[in-house]
Amino acid sequence: MAELSPSILSADFSKLGEQTEIASAAGADYMHIDVMDGHFVPNISFGAAVMKSLDSQDTAPYDVHLMIENPDDFLSEFVTEKTEFITVHQEACVHLNRTISHIKSYGIGAGVALNPATPVMMLQEILPDVDLVLIMSVNPGFGGQSFIPSTLKKIKQLAELRRTSGYDFKIEIDGGVKLNNAKEIADAGTDILVAGSAVFGAPDPGEQVREFLKIIK
Repeated sequence: MAELSPSILSADFSKLGEQTEIASAAGADYMHIDVMDGHFVPNISFGAAVMKSLDSQDTAPYDVHLMIENPDDFLSEFVTEKTEFITVHQEACVHLNRTISHIKSYGIGAGVALNPATPVMMLQEILPDVDLVLIMSVNPGFGGQSFIPSTLKKIKQLAELRRTSGYDFKIEIDGGVKLNNAKEIADAGTDILVAGSAVFGAPDPGEQVREFLKIIK
């Protein structure tokens, strides 16, 4: 059984509150908040103000993904009563252990993300301390990209490492997740599937969430 975290990056921002409420009411477990700074990734998305505009809406908890440089300088801005996880990139953090501790100091689950070209072994020293590992299955920066098939090997490797070491972090995958590959991704050991355009690009996001949940629950 896996969970679903629709990415608001693909939502219609003129109807953001409405669409996130629809997805949440349909059973989405989280709302994935993709934050891009135009430096760490070649795109700019939005900041904490957009996320916080949903605080008064009836939405699922926030799953915040910071694709930014110097994330420690901005962590506090993404802390709300709805924030379940804040995830930073291994590639963006000079002192990753300190950043993970910083996130946890707010009483929030701490996650670390890996780009497609970064091997799982780069997380060996931090895995005992994290609550979530996010494996990117596309190169970060833009929505609507195709899933990189070799990512499944990384998921299986990470799931086996978790099992043999007795860790309890969640495994999340982000990028190119569709209805036609969701089962294979979940079966590889993924706990949380992030879907952006596959949910909010559909004519009925709520129905699309329900279709995903039929497959992965």
